[in-house]
Order: sequence, then C-alpha cells, then structure tokens
Amino acid sequence: MEPKPSVAISSDHAGFAYKTAIIEHLRKHGYTVKDFGTHSAESCDYPVFIRPCAEAVARGEQRFGIVLGGSGNGEAIVANKVRGIRCALVFSEDTARWGRGHNDANCMAIGERTLTIEQALRCVDIFLTAAFEGGRHQKRVAQIEPS
Repeated sequence: MEPKPSVAISSDHAGFAYKTAIIEHLRKHGYTVKDFGTHSAESCDYPVFIRPCAEAVARGEQRFGIVLGGSGNGEAIVANKVRGIRCALVFSEDTARWGRGHNDANCMAIGERTLTIEQALRCVDIFLTAAFEGGRHQKRVAQIEPS
C-alpha cells in the first residue's frame, strides 16, 4: 500500500477548532501532518499562519495544504499569492472533488462557518484522495502559473 501524502495545515482563530479536529482525523488515518498554527482560538492575523503553510507545500516539503478560517476566503487568497500554489475554496464535496480533479489544487481552504465538522472532514477526505483528471484540464492548469 502506498504511503499517505504529508499534509501542512494552518488556521486563524476562526478556523482553530476545525483545524484541531482535522489534524486528529488525519493522524488517525495515517497521514503525517505539520501544523503551522495558530495554536489557540485567540484573535490573530491569518496571513502570519497561512503563508508559511502554503510555502511549505510550494517547496515540496508537504504534498498538500489545508488552510482554515471563518469563511476560508482570506486564507485562499493568501495561499494563492504563493507561487506554485493552487488553493481551492472548498464548501462542498463537489468543490473538493473538482478542485483536485479539474484544477490540480495542492491546497484547500475551508471556512469553519460554512460547513459542519462532518462535512469538512468528508471534504478533506475527498480532496486528499481525488486524482487530477489531466486531459482537457492539463492545458488550463498550465496557463495558471506565470511564466
């Protein structure tokens, strides 16, 4: 059996509870997880924690990234500023599947205020196991990166 991919994870205060639950879930299922913080629900500035997580994925130190906040929007924006990151804002099972299958996303953003924890865990599982479909999507993904 092939080893599970390594996962970087980070959040701000508004995503901290789900981050903690996702880490536990992933470790229980055999994933190696690197936590980039935050480490409490105390108010904080999300770019401080999201950028290092995305940079670790971009450098190839972790295969995937998961970033969390209240809506996931700001976290996705920060992650997508890092060259080599394609961060999908995930708010359903379909967006998790399409983010990987159509966009070859290597990072997902989740808003704790947008999904139940059960939905979020299911989206994480789908994202981490879905394969990039290639084909017609490959040309489009290739056009995303600046030259």
